[in-house]
Amino acid sequence: MAATEAHSAHNYHPLPVVVASAEGAWMTDVAGRRYLDMLAGYSALNFGHANPRLIAAAKAQLDRVTLTSRAFHHDRFADFCTRLAELCGMEMVLPMNTGAEAVETAVKTARKWGYRVKGVPDGRAKIVVADGNFHGRTTTIISFSTDPEARADFGPYTPGFEVVPYGDLAALEAAVDDETVAVLLEPIQGEAGVLVPPPGYLAGVRRVTAERGVLFVADEIQSGLGRTGRTFACEHEGVVPDMYVLGKALGGGVVPVSAVVSSHEVLGVFRPGEHGSTFGGNPLACAVGLEVIAMLSTGEYQQRAAELGDHLHRELAVLAGDGSGAVAEVRGRGLWAGVDINPALGTGREISERLMARGVLAKDTHGSTIRLAPPLTISKEDLDWALEQLRTVLTG
Repeated sequence: MAATEAHSAHNYHPLPVVVASAEGAWMTDVAGRRYLDMLAGYSALNFGHANPRLIAAAKAQLDRVTLTSRAFHHDRFADFCTRLAELCGMEMVLPMNTGAEAVETAVKTARKWGYRVKGVPDGRAKIVVADGNFHGRTTTIISFSTDPEARADFGPYTPGFEVVPYGDLAALEAAVDDETVAVLLEPIQGEAGVLVPPPGYLAGVRRVTAERGVLFVADEIQSGLGRTGRTFACEHEGVVPDMYVLGKALGGGVVPVSAVVSSHEVLGVFRPGEHGSTFGGNPLACAVGLEVIAMLSTGEYQQRAAELGDHLHRELAVLAGDGSGAVAEVRGRGLWAGVDINPALGTGREISERLMARGVLAKDTHGSTIRLAPPLTISKEDLDWALEQLRTVLTG
């Protein structure tokens, strides 16, 4: 940790634990102490650490070929694109590496579609976004962030975005005009504290965008691929967007894999040379991604997240209503929760440190809120143990 402090840029403030190995829902530090992972790499580890199927897929591909660049075809690419499109109920896939790259790709796609298909005048395309959003940290993405930590001192900012209150359908509808090409939203805002929009909001966004000829772009990088008890969080309102933005769990916590998934009409606007990535859709990423898709195709992980998620939220509701005042509010869906702690008990960081001392790893966000998002493979017994540690930390 001292060497990290001395030689690594201070763009993160990790908890004071040094992980040496991990399996399933558990991590072990360099001193041999075990910790239950209640963060799962911000949903990148939905299938747990060192998942045998994913590790086997990666090892098999490592012995064959790991990178060709997109200058040549390779024998995993078509299957990956085909299977991911099928999982999403879409037609075309544009693979990238990180979530931020996928969001940038979605922004570029929406603008190009707006100019070439919708007929918006060149340079006038507008994208409507929500306050409290977190879509990544590139200069364009932070240009429409409302988080001072993400945005401050990185200007000048990219124009072309209008921010409206999250969950406010009337404000969103008022912001959409003839030059709007897309509405970009997280179906559940993760970094903001696992904020679930009001019932009917996503369906309303779908209605407005369809009526006005605007793309509905759903950033399901954290909420997608099983986390909320469905393959996609949009499914809870029976909504299918025009474009999914995926990442994190798509790489199984093994390699960074992201993608934009949409229709021929939308992704078909690209011509060779207009957008790309040397590593995007590489053979290793495709091999791991294909195994992730196969695992999700059974519905097993979605069902597990739904059932354990119901249990998680019942127990958190009891904690919030026990009369102690320790928990102010609980939000979330599936195996994903934002827990607002009474500030008198400490900041989110302090609560996370106390949990760490009891063998549970979670992470704070925005003041006294902590996020709980364990691997979908966690056992009910381990989940209950983690909740007991949280009760002890908050109420003694």
